[in-house]
Amino acid sequence: MATIGNAAPGAAQKDGAVDRLKNTDVVKSKSVHLLEGLLGNDDRVLAPKLKAKAPNKLHKVITHQVTKRGWLSSIRLRHAMIIGSLLAFVAFPAVLASVYMVFVASDQYHSSASFSVRSIEAASAPDILGMFSQASTGNTVSDSYILMDFVRSERMLTEVEKKFDLEKIYAARGLDYFYGMAPGLPVENKLEYWRSMIDINFDHASGIMQLQVKAFDPQQSQEIAKFVIQQGEALINDLSASARDGVLKAAQDEMHLAENRLAKARVAVRQYRDASQEVDPVEGAKLAAQLIGGLEAQLVQLNADLATAKSQMSDDTPRMRVLKARIASVEEQLASERQRLGSGSADGQSTEANGDVAGRIQKYEILETEREFAERAYTASLSSLEKARIDANNKQRYLAVFIEPTLSQLAQYPARFLNSFLVALGLLFAWAVFVMGYYNIRDRT
Repeated sequence: MATIGNAAPGAAQKDGAVDRLKNTDVVKSKSVHLLEGLLGNDDRVLAPKLKAKAPNKLHKVITHQVTKRGWLSSIRLRHAMIIGSLLAFVAFPAVLASVYMVFVASDQYHSSASFSVRSIEAASAPDILGMFSQASTGNTVSDSYILMDFVRSERMLTEVEKKFDLEKIYAARGLDYFYGMAPGLPVENKLEYWRSMIDINFDHASGIMQLQVKAFDPQQSQEIAKFVIQQGEALINDLSASARDGVLKAAQDEMHLAENRLAKARVAVRQYRDASQEVDPVEGAKLAAQLIGGLEAQLVQLNADLATAKSQMSDDTPRMRVLKARIASVEEQLASERQRLGSGSADGQSTEANGDVAGRIQKYEILETEREFAERAYTASLSSLEKARIDANNKQRYLAVFIEPTLSQLAQYPARFLNSFLVALGLLFAWAVFVMGYYNIRDRT
């Protein structure tokens, strides 16, 4: 009878393996289970439980081979939903958009033009390139932005509709209702569609503006572009004329005010001269002063003669009486002249009622000062009017078109392959964000 103990080493190894597997399942980490769940592998390789044998008996470990399932049977419901959502929300819409862009979307032709808002003083550049490369100054830049807003405004849409039948020009071609304009739209939707069919850009450094008009017919796009430029040129001319008329009107108003003021001042001076019967009271005052000076000299001479006569004859002599009478007459005349000059009034005030020269001079100086100021103001207003006229003529703005609207021969729009790619990329991105969000929520819960 063979002894089992001779195979002790090998049996010990087998018994150790049996002991490890006995009454014990294979324990796997949580990460391994999560990975198997993502990969769709739900098979659990478990070691069968072994019944206890009698001691010193050789136990036979039976290993069961697990049969692998096919890839279709390993797909879970959520995986099928993800694949289905990828097909439904990404693949199918992308294919549909590509088919629409390639076979349904109508060809669009564009007409482009380049122009610049310039002024007369800025146009005197040393070379021809300076007209367009020279940086625009303040007013032309503001006019350029005004022109941009005007092209995209409802007013421009109204003017274009008066000239062209936009509903007929931009009507849907065939089944292309996405790029066509539906009939009977409200003005807000028409304005939005108009802005989608035109594109205007402004380069602040060079002052050049670029206009692009799209239409389903190349000839129509060129005609619309020409009409838009004509309306923009009319706007710039109106702005220039308005600015010029405003400056000139203000200068003319100032000139008229100064002219009326000067006329009133001249009338006042003339009325004063008629009332005083003298051209210049200042000259009259000079004559009065000379007359007073002469009377004073004469009075001094008579007093000297009287003093001399007193030393030689008595007071009752005829000569003494004559000298005294002349002295009295000169003194009376001197007092009258001084009173008329204004130096002898009792209250110390010179008024016209007294007929004094000082009062007349005072009033005349006031009137003359007003007249001189009115003349200077009138002269200054005339100079300002002439300068404003010159500046207004030199600062007139105009629209310099150096690239006329072009006529396309090939359709540049819509960008079929680019739009198809962007639609597919956007759908794929949105779907990926949704799936990642779903798995993030699932892992956290």
